[in-house]
Amino acid sequence: MRWSSGHPVKGNLNQTLPPGSPEKYTASAMALHWIIAARMISGFAIGWVMTDIPGFTPTKLRYFSWHKWIGCTVFALAIIRLLWRAMHAAPRLSPGVPAWQRRAAQVTHLALYVLMFVIPATGYLYSSASNVPVVYLGLVRLPSLIAPNPVLKPLLKYAHIYLNYALLLLVGLHVLAALKHQFLNRDGLLSRMLPFAK
Repeated sequence: MRWSSGHPVKGNLNQTLPPGSPEKYTASAMALHWIIAARMISGFAIGWVMTDIPGFTPTKLRYFSWHKWIGCTVFALAIIRLLWRAMHAAPRLSPGVPAWQRRAAQVTHLALYVLMFVIPATGYLYSSASNVPVVYLGLVRLPSLIAPNPVLKPLLKYAHIYLNYALLLLVGLHVLAALKHQFLNRDGLLSRMLPFAK
Protein backbone atom coordinates (compact mmCIF):
# COMPACT_ATOMS: atom_id res chain seq x y z
CA MET A 1 0.00 0.00 0.00
CA ARG A 2 1.37 3.40 -0.95
CA TRP A 3 1.79 5.95 1.81
CA SER A 4 0.35 9.43 1.28
CA SER A 5 -1.96 11.81 3.03
CA GLY A 6 -4.51 11.26 0.29
CA HIS A 7 -4.61 7.45 0.36
CA PRO A 8 -6.09 5.15 2.99
CA VAL A 9 -3.68 3.62 5.42
CA LYS A 10 -3.92 1.21 8.27
CA GLY A 11 -2.86 2.18 11.73
CA ASN A 12 -3.65 4.43 14.66
CA LEU A 13 -4.30 8.16 14.76
CA ASN A 14 -0.67 8.98 15.54
CA GLN A 15 1.10 6.95 12.88
CA THR A 16 4.33 8.46 11.54
CA LEU A 17 4.87 8.27 7.81
CA PRO A 18 8.12 7.27 6.16
CA PRO A 19 10.22 9.75 4.18
CA GLY A 20 8.81 11.00 0.90
CA SER A 21 5.24 11.52 2.09
CA PRO A 22 3.47 14.82 1.39
CA GLU A 23 3.93 17.38 4.14
CA LYS A 24 0.58 19.15 3.82
CA TYR A 25 -2.78 17.83 4.87
CA THR A 26 -5.29 17.11 2.12
CA ALA A 27 -7.87 19.72 1.14
CA SER A 28 -10.59 17.62 2.78
CA ALA A 29 -8.68 17.38 6.05
CA MET A 30 -8.04 21.13 6.07
CA ALA A 31 -11.69 21.89 5.32
CA LEU A 32 -12.91 19.67 8.15
CA HIS A 33 -10.36 21.14 10.54
CA TRP A 34 -11.27 24.78 9.90
CA ILE A 35 -15.03 24.25 9.62
CA ILE A 36 -15.10 22.41 12.95
CA ALA A 37 -12.80 25.01 14.54
CA ALA A 38 -15.07 27.85 13.37
CA ARG A 39 -18.17 26.06 14.67
CA MET A 40 -16.55 25.38 18.03
CA ILE A 41 -15.41 28.99 18.44
CA SER A 42 -18.84 30.35 17.49
CA GLY A 43 -20.57 27.87 19.81
CA PHE A 44 -18.35 28.87 22.72
CA ALA A 45 -18.85 32.58 22.01
CA ILE A 46 -22.64 32.24 21.84
CA GLY A 47 -22.63 30.14 25.01
CA TRP A 48 -20.56 32.78 26.79
CA VAL A 49 -22.93 35.59 25.75
CA MET A 50 -26.22 33.80 26.31
CA THR A 51 -25.46 32.78 29.90
CA ASP A 52 -25.01 36.45 30.84
CA ILE A 53 -28.45 37.46 29.55
CA PRO A 54 -30.84 37.64 32.54
CA GLY A 55 -34.20 35.90 32.42
CA PHE A 56 -35.59 34.11 29.38
CA THR A 57 -35.82 36.75 26.71
CA PRO A 58 -36.50 35.93 23.05
CA THR A 59 -32.88 36.80 22.29
CA LYS A 60 -31.56 34.42 24.94
CA LEU A 61 -33.80 31.59 23.74
CA ARG A 62 -32.68 32.21 20.16
CA TYR A 63 -29.03 32.06 21.25
CA PHE A 64 -29.71 28.80 23.10
CA SER A 65 -31.18 27.34 19.92
CA TRP A 66 -28.18 28.45 17.84
CA HIS A 67 -25.82 27.03 20.46
CA LYS A 68 -27.57 23.66 20.32
CA TRP A 69 -27.61 23.59 16.52
CA ILE A 70 -23.89 24.31 16.44
CA GLY A 71 -23.25 21.54 18.97
CA CYS A 72 -25.19 19.01 16.90
CA THR A 73 -23.32 20.09 13.77
CA VAL A 74 -19.94 19.76 15.50
CA PHE A 75 -20.86 16.26 16.69
CA ALA A 76 -21.82 15.17 13.17
CA LEU A 77 -18.69 16.73 11.64
CA ALA A 78 -16.54 15.11 14.34
CA ILE A 79 -17.83 11.69 13.25
CA ILE A 80 -16.91 12.48 9.65
CA ARG A 81 -13.50 13.75 10.71
CA LEU A 82 -12.79 10.68 12.84
CA LEU A 83 -13.70 8.36 9.96
CA TRP A 84 -11.52 10.38 7.59
CA ARG A 85 -8.65 10.37 10.06
CA ALA A 86 -8.90 6.61 10.55
CA MET A 87 -8.39 6.10 6.81
CA HIS A 88 -5.79 8.80 6.13
CA ALA A 89 -2.48 9.19 7.90
CA ALA A 90 -1.33 12.66 8.91
CA PRO A 91 1.74 14.17 7.27
CA ARG A 92 4.87 13.22 9.15
CA LEU A 93 6.39 15.60 11.66
CA SER A 94 9.81 17.08 11.12
CA PRO A 95 12.58 14.69 12.25
CA GLY A 96 13.87 17.46 14.53
CA VAL A 97 10.76 17.47 16.74
CA PRO A 98 11.74 16.02 20.15
CA ALA A 99 10.03 12.84 21.34
CA TRP A 100 8.29 14.60 24.25
CA GLN A 101 6.76 17.14 21.89
CA ARG A 102 5.51 14.36 19.63
CA ARG A 103 3.94 12.66 22.63
CA ALA A 104 2.42 15.93 23.86
CA ALA A 105 0.94 16.53 20.40
CA GLN A 106 -0.53 13.03 20.35
CA VAL A 107 -2.13 13.44 23.79
CA THR A 108 -3.48 16.90 22.91
CA HIS A 109 -4.98 15.73 19.62
CA LEU A 110 -6.57 12.72 21.31
CA ALA A 111 -8.07 14.97 24.01
CA LEU A 112 -9.42 17.33 21.36
CA TYR A 113 -11.09 14.44 19.54
CA VAL A 114 -12.68 13.23 22.78
CA LEU A 115 -13.97 16.70 23.65
CA MET A 116 -15.45 17.17 20.17
CA PHE A 117 -17.78 14.30 21.03
CA VAL A 118 -18.24 14.64 24.79
CA ILE A 119 -19.06 18.36 24.92
CA PRO A 120 -21.98 18.20 22.45
CA ALA A 121 -23.15 14.97 24.10
CA THR A 122 -23.28 16.52 27.59
CA GLY A 123 -25.11 19.54 26.22
CA TYR A 124 -27.64 17.31 24.45
CA LEU A 125 -28.18 15.19 27.54
CA TYR A 126 -28.54 18.34 29.65
CA SER A 127 -31.37 19.48 27.37
CA SER A 128 -33.03 16.07 27.70
CA ALA A 129 -32.66 16.08 31.49
CA SER A 130 -34.15 19.60 31.52
CA ASN A 131 -37.11 18.39 29.41
CA VAL A 132 -36.19 20.90 26.70
CA PRO A 133 -36.26 19.34 23.22
CA VAL A 134 -33.59 20.04 20.62
CA VAL A 135 -35.19 21.09 17.33
CA TYR A 136 -32.33 21.14 14.85
CA LEU A 137 -32.41 24.26 12.67
CA GLY A 138 -35.94 24.77 13.97
CA LEU A 139 -37.11 21.99 11.65
CA VAL A 140 -36.20 18.54 12.97
CA ARG A 141 -37.07 17.55 16.52
CA LEU A 142 -34.34 15.24 17.77
CA PRO A 143 -35.17 12.43 20.22
CA SER A 144 -34.59 12.83 23.94
CA LEU A 145 -32.01 10.28 25.03
CA ILE A 146 -32.90 10.38 28.72
CA ALA A 147 -36.03 11.22 30.68
CA PRO A 148 -36.29 14.52 32.53
CA ASN A 149 -34.10 14.17 35.59
CA PRO A 150 -33.67 16.93 38.21
CA VAL A 151 -30.68 15.10 39.73
CA LEU A 152 -28.72 14.70 36.50
CA LYS A 153 -29.66 18.14 35.19
CA PRO A 154 -27.16 20.19 37.27
CA LEU A 155 -24.45 17.53 36.91
CA LEU A 156 -24.71 17.58 33.13
CA LYS A 157 -24.89 21.37 33.10
CA TYR A 158 -21.65 21.82 35.01
CA ALA A 159 -19.94 18.98 33.15
CA HIS A 160 -20.80 20.77 29.91
CA ILE A 161 -19.49 24.09 31.22
CA TYR A 162 -16.21 22.80 32.64
CA LEU A 163 -15.49 20.62 29.63
CA ASN A 164 -15.84 23.73 27.48
CA TYR A 165 -13.23 25.48 29.62
CA ALA A 166 -10.98 22.45 29.27
CA LEU A 167 -11.44 22.69 25.51
CA LEU A 168 -10.57 26.39 25.59
CA LEU A 169 -7.34 25.57 27.45
CA LEU A 170 -6.38 22.79 25.04
CA VAL A 171 -7.13 24.91 21.97
CA GLY A 172 -5.00 27.69 23.44
CA LEU A 173 -2.09 25.29 23.94
CA HIS A 174 -2.63 23.87 20.46
CA VAL A 175 -2.50 27.34 18.88
CA LEU A 176 0.54 28.42 20.90
CA ALA A 177 2.41 25.25 19.93
CA ALA A 178 1.58 25.75 16.25
CA LEU A 179 2.72 29.39 16.35
CA LYS A 180 5.91 28.43 18.19
CA HIS A 181 6.79 25.87 15.52
CA GLN A 182 5.92 28.22 12.69
CA PHE A 183 7.68 31.37 13.86
CA LEU A 184 10.37 30.22 16.32
CA ASN A 185 11.34 26.79 15.01
CA ARG A 186 10.46 27.79 11.43
CA ASP A 187 9.73 24.18 10.55
CA GLY A 188 6.55 24.92 8.56
CA LEU A 189 4.27 23.00 10.93
CA LEU A 190 1.41 25.50 10.79
CA SER A 191 1.55 25.80 7.00
CA ARG A 192 0.58 22.12 6.69
CA MET A 193 -2.95 23.06 7.73
CA LEU A 194 -3.22 26.38 5.85
CA PRO A 195 -4.88 26.03 2.43
CA PHE A 196 -2.94 28.88 0.78
CA ALA A 197 0.45 28.31 2.39
CA LYS A 198 3.26 26.72 0.43
